[in-house]
Amino acid sequence: MNSKQLKILKYVFENPIRGDVLWSDIENLLIALGASLSEGNGSRVRIILNGTYAVFHRPHPRKEIDKGALKSVRRFLIEAGVKDAKI
Repeated sequence: MNSKQLKILKYVFENPIRGDVLWSDIENLLIALGASLSEGNGSRVRIILNGTYAVFHRPHPRKEIDKGALKSVRRFLIEAGVKDAKI
């Protein structure tokens, strides 16, 4: 994982929840963690990481992920065994 991906991972676990994280950065982080991403219908993205499955919607028209979705990404990462930025 590179330094930008570590920074995004830190942002995911930060409190209060950030509103300025780009979805493309989240996708890159998930890929770096070993996740498998596949396209669903419309803006859906299916993600499998360490046997944990989730479906997220790409944000539109904005590029930033909203706070509720970022909280869901955090929950997904915890369920997949990623605890915080200290991997």
